[in-house]
Amino acid sequence: MLALRMAVDWVGFLYAAALALGGFMGYKKRGSVVSLIAGLFFGCLSAYGAYKRSNDPYDYWTSLISAGVLTAVMGMRFRKSGKLMPAGITAGLSLLMVLRILFY
Repeated sequence: MLALRMAVDWVGFLYAAALALGGFMGYKKRGSVVSLIAGLFFGCLSAYGAYKRSNDPYDYWTSLISAGVLTAVMGMRFRKSGKLMPAGITAGLSLLMVLRILFY
């Protein structure tokens, strides 16, 4: 079966940009250096994963691990705090990325 794939993983790059932007917004809004560092780290890691996946659609491990870790960590934070912003949104987006990577 022939599967149609994008030449560039635009969804992965968009996800990476959202993570980096979210970290920056956490820093601007609350002065949280941890949010800035984590957002930039996971944003860069996800962008690297999207780059690798753009070159080889079967090289998805970097993206999967990055999104999986964020799903677990931010999911636990959301469960503990109950706050949709930022933990719930990040956990939800990350879960969608994990599902996309596994089933697409």
